[in-house]
Amino acid sequence: MMSGAANKDAVVANIQPEPAQHTVLGFGPDGYHEIAYTQWGEPDPQRTVICIHGLTRNARDFDKLALQLSANHQVLCPDVVGRGDSDWLAEHSHYTLDQFAADQRQVIARSGANAVDLIGTSMGGLIGIVLASEKNSPLRRLVINDIGPFIPAPAIRRIKEYLCVDPVFSSLDEAEAYFREVYAQTHPMTDQDWQHYALHGVRLDEQGQYRLHNDPKIGETIKRYWAFMHVNLWSCWDRIECPVLVIRGEKSDFLTESIAQRMATTGPKAEVITIPDIGHHPSLQSQEQISMITDWLDKTQYEPVVD
Repeated sequence: MMSGAANKDAVVANIQPEPAQHTVLGFGPDGYHEIAYTQWGEPDPQRTVICIHGLTRNARDFDKLALQLSANHQVLCPDVVGRGDSDWLAEHSHYTLDQFAADQRQVIARSGANAVDLIGTSMGGLIGIVLASEKNSPLRRLVINDIGPFIPAPAIRRIKEYLCVDPVFSSLDEAEAYFREVYAQTHPMTDQDWQHYALHGVRLDEQGQYRLHNDPKIGETIKRYWAFMHVNLWSCWDRIECPVLVIRGEKSDFLTESIAQRMATTGPKAEVITIPDIGHHPSLQSQEQISMITDWLDKTQYEPVVD
């Protein structure tokens, strides 16, 4: 592996141009909090895409996809509260799906669009299901990356192993080794992709040490209350009317074959693409996986918004 400094320079050089950085206010039981988001492309209320990351990740996971989409879309990638550059909540029990969905309504409102396409990885897909199910939803099309309306118990048991930890890293190389282990099912990932994960997946604390770029108390809600065990969004799924694409890893413990089949035959009757030899979750870093999304958006009926 490269040194931390060389690592950072190489990763930053790989993504050009850098996205614009913005914030918008969200509101919850703890009062107001800032939601950070990146913006790719020029403002375009007719063609806007929102990309929402997984449970312990952040907006910069979408840099490659957002860069390609920005050729003809405005792309906004928020850090869900408690992650990345967004604020942390004072009370960990307030990290709920309802709060996350409420915050994304603020991001959509800030976009200036009356209708948006939403791409959600894992937790981001759950948020998308909730938003798409609402009456007069602004979601025009929904892409879900490896999650379904129900989460099996074995998947919860696995992720509990790395939740509520607060590791300290002396270098970006150490952080990269950690991410390679924790996200071993995420494929495909090049060395440069892992470096990018590490660069944006850590923060410097007051002692100059690297720590994960999220609130370690996020996992308390899951480990203490097993909140995700109670996630059953089939009633939401049945209310969705917009076109839906589901991307699934063949070996995923989050989105099993039986759940995917139900998603393909009920509610919006999603188009499901299963990627061989991948677990939870497809990385959306390869051109092949990115093209699955861009090709689907190109072929899916597009209805311009009339103000």
